[in-house]
Amino acid sequence: MVVHGLVQGVCFRAGTKEEAQRLGVGGWVRNLPDGTVEAVFEGEKKKVEEIAAWCHKGPPGARVTKVDLAWSASKGEFKKFEIRYGW
Repeated sequence: MVVHGLVQGVCFRAGTKEEAQRLGVGGWVRNLPDGTVEAVFEGEKKKVEEIAAWCHKGPPGARVTKVDLAWSASKGEFKKFEIRYGW
């Protein structure tokens, strides 16, 4: 998923990590150089749908304008959720 809008500098990554950990979803989140936030989630479909819905609004300071979302089969690759730095 790539989240567009005012999503950097508003604790979007930290909020995403907290929400993913609360739901027991694995994956990662990172800032991209164009001002968007990219995230990959893995887990039970219902929980992934819930974190995806959260990303459509984000934390209180965020202003999400668009979300590009692509689904693929789970590979069991991510056991925990982390914030990645750099691109």
